[in-house]
Amino acid sequence: MRNFKEGDKAEVIDDNITGIVMLIKGDLITIRTPEGFDMDFTASELMHTEGINTIKVSNIEVAQVKAVKEQTGKPKIRKVKAKERSAPKMEVDLHINQLVSSSKGMTNYDMLNIQMETAKRQLEFAIRKRIQKVVFIHGVGAGVLKEELNYLFKRYENVKYYDADYQKYGLGATEVYIYQNS
Repeated sequence: MRNFKEGDKAEVIDDNITGIVMLIKGDLITIRTPEGFDMDFTASELMHTEGINTIKVSNIEVAQVKAVKEQTGKPKIRKVKAKERSAPKMEVDLHINQLVSSSKGMTNYDMLNIQMETAKRQLEFAIRKRIQKVVFIHGVGAGVLKEELNYLFKRYENVKYYDADYQKYGLGATEVYIYQNS
């Protein structure tokens, strides 16, 4: 396990996200990106970026390695545009315990309204801030919240939505892609 402390610079291992460690709660680490977003990761998903030396490689060395890789005959990996790679995903957890301190005494209707108001507010925020991808974590349950979210997303012309990454979220999340007007 990697030892992090608040204030450390960290980078997500499998994504182009960097930030400063803001909060450590067990194995869950919250980092704040340069854009001001707080994102949660486990310690195993992060690495320290302080003290890492930059490796300098000449063009000749790059060409040699590239030639060796091309000779191996492995299938080419689809290139991801720099804009897509660097675009951070915003995550919105709509579990009621993440939105209110206590749901005691609340009806299902009250909880659903709070969740939907939060989803709409966060989607509007993402559109205003030109964030292209937002993942709404709704959980599996009976599927009522997911259906309500689908109904909400249908009302936006510049939005495409689909099930989020199954490996990361299972069936309990929907990813929204927001088309940006140039």
